[in-house]
Amino acid sequence: MTYCVGIRVQQGLVFAADTRTSAAFDDVRIHSKMHVFEFPDRVLVLLSSGNLATTQTVLARLACDAENEASGLRSAKHLFEVAEHIGQTLVAAQQLVANNNSPNPVNVEATLVLGGQIRGEQPALYLIYPLGNWISASPETPYVQIGESKYGKPILDRIVRSATTLEDAARCAVVSLDSTARSNLSVGLPFDLAIVRTGELKIAQTLRLEADTPLYVEIRDTWSRKLEHAVHSLPRFAWETDAAKIKSA
Repeated sequence: MTYCVGIRVQQGLVFAADTRTSAAFDDVRIHSKMHVFEFPDRVLVLLSSGNLATTQTVLARLACDAENEASGLRSAKHLFEVAEHIGQTLVAAQQLVANNNSPNPVNVEATLVLGGQIRGEQPALYLIYPLGNWISASPETPYVQIGESKYGKPILDRIVRSATTLEDAARCAVVSLDSTARSNLSVGLPFDLAIVRTGELKIAQTLRLEADTPLYVEIRDTWSRKLEHAVHSLPRFAWETDAAKIKSA
């Protein structure tokens, strides 16, 4: 399984992804699910989830597109046009993989997150479905997720807003990944993290977080400790208050 999240705030974009893939319970491997394309007038980041053969076919075709200035990847004037181009590429890749596996039907679907900025436009973030259609992140819901999304969703809903700083959004993304990995063994370290600042048209920061990376360890342990403290500081139930009064009488 996979978990990837993209966040759009006023200051820019945050991307985070785990790296675990598993063909079987005893065949667990590491594959990067974050893919970056940088050009003078645009920066694009793609996160991938689903059938590995499909996603690698998509990436191979996009790598060829990256060398062709007339391709949809490089010539599109708007990021939604890039999303449409990648959606079409995804549909074609799924069909190819399905045909190659026709005697043994398998799930060839993949889902993608596309984010980035084209010169002259604001940064944008899209969730691209297996059918090639897409939706965009909004000010009300400034994030998109793919893969095993439910465990890492609460912190995004509670904390992330358009006005959230880029660094706080990145910390939320790390906590979101850590929460997912704790609850689902199919999601695991290392985690990849990348930041795009509005207007820079390049990757501003990128990190790979291992189990022993000091920053990751500190974020993980601090979050656990603060959560435990928060639970202990919640209001008491009525019966606890009554029992305390009787005991002190």
